[in-house]
Amino acid sequence: MLKTRHMVLLGIMLVGVMLATGCSGIVKAESGDTVKVHYTGTLEDGTVFDTSVEGEPLEFTLGQGQLIPGFEQAVIGMKIGDLKTINIPVDQAYGPYRDDLILVIERSQLPEDLDLKVGQQLQMIQADGSSITVIIIELSETTATIDANHPLVGKNLTFEIELVEIE
Repeated sequence: MLKTRHMVLLGIMLVGVMLATGCSGIVKAESGDTVKVHYTGTLEDGTVFDTSVEGEPLEFTLGQGQLIPGFEQAVIGMKIGDLKTINIPVDQAYGPYRDDLILVIERSQLPEDLDLKVGQQLQMIQADGSSITVIIIELSETTATIDANHPLVGKNLTFEIELVEIE
C-alpha cells in the first residue's frame, strides 16, 4: 500500500514538473520534421482537384520547399490526429499566371513520332535536369505553342489536412 502511494505521488510530481517546464508530451510538427498527411484539395467552386484519402498519405519534410508554401505553413504546429481546413491564396499556392511561360517552339525540336494535339500534356526536361509538365495550347504547321504554367496557377485553393505521423 505504501509502495502504491509512492508511485502515485511520483507520477503526480512528474506531471507537475512536465507542466511547469512546458513539456506536455504532445509533439507538434515543426520545420525539419518529416511528416505524413492525408489531404483533400478543392477549388473555390468545391471541385476536388486532388486527394490522398483513398491511398497512401503524402510524406514530406517541412521547411524544404517540397510543397506550396501555404500548405507547409498549415502543417507546422499541428499534432498527430489534428484535422484542419485552410484556404490558401494564389500568392501562397502556385502564384499568378505568367505570360512569360508561354513559349513557341519549332515542331522540329519535338520528337517526330508525337501525334501533337491542342490540350495535350508533355513532359519537358529543363536545363537543370528537372522535368515540368507543359500543355500544348496552339499548333501551326511549323510551331507548337506551349504553356508551362502549373494547371492550378492563379487559383485560390482549399485543403483539408489531417496529420497522421511525425517522424
